[in-house]
Amino acid sequence: MAGLEPLYAWARAAISRPQDALVCGIHWELVRHGYRCLGTGDQPGPDERKSELLPAGWEANKEVYTLRYKSTDDAHELLLKAIMVEDSMILNVMDRSSQKVADVTLAVADYINPEHLDDFHKVYKNTEELRTRIASGIIAPLGAPAEKAKKEPEPKRDEHWDENPLRLPPRQPMGTRAPSRPSPLSPFAVGGEDLDPFGGRSGGMIVDPLHSGFPQPGIDPSSGIPGRLPPGAVPPGARFDPFGPLGAGRPGPDPDHLPPPGYDDMFM
Repeated sequence: MAGLEPLYAWARAAISRPQDALVCGIHWELVRHGYRCLGTGDQPGPDERKSELLPAGWEANKEVYTLRYKSTDDAHELLLKAIMVEDSMILNVMDRSSQKVADVTLAVADYINPEHLDDFHKVYKNTEELRTRIASGIIAPLGAPAEKAKKEPEPKRDEHWDENPLRLPPRQPMGTRAPSRPSPLSPFAVGGEDLDPFGGRSGGMIVDPLHSGFPQPGIDPSSGIPGRLPPGAVPPGARFDPFGPLGAGRPGPDPDHLPPPGYDDMFM
């Protein structure tokens, strides 16, 4: 029962009977479950405030202990009466906000060693059972205070589409202007033309040494290549991979020319 030891040490001067020690233990269980003590008596007093400590005069009446509690979220206010009947303590607890009532009867000797009131490490026994009785007999029927709202996770930052090379750019509504494209020197531009062949991007991996999709001065394969392609053989604007050198024929032997039949000069 972590936390009970310093409370017991603080309240030790007022503890003179076994039932005092039991009330101290019950008080701490309520504190553990999110309640704070307001004071003694049925009615509120002046300058009351929630505290984990027992209020002054809490042990004045050894036959009937009357304490008031309020939850940390202010949703519940409890009136606790611990009534001694012979060797047993009857706990009567009412939630003033909901008018619910809970009752628990505890045999003092089951949880307190009366001969060890001066020694915290020996005064309590069966502490787990006591905790279970308080939780099931009081906390559960009346309702535990709501836990503090967990910190909301930070909203995920919108990832710019060109920060992820595997992510396609977002679709643009009709009539809107497309976003600016990344620089051709960006490493993420590689393959961009293949993903969007009509977007005018660079970085495609399809061989097109003539860059047929872009207007430029020079040879236009759609007009034909003398000695190789007639006009109209290549549709205007189509990608074109030339199958031979452009311009006039190259001087010297053609390394792609097949050797004569039977010629097996490996150095040719």
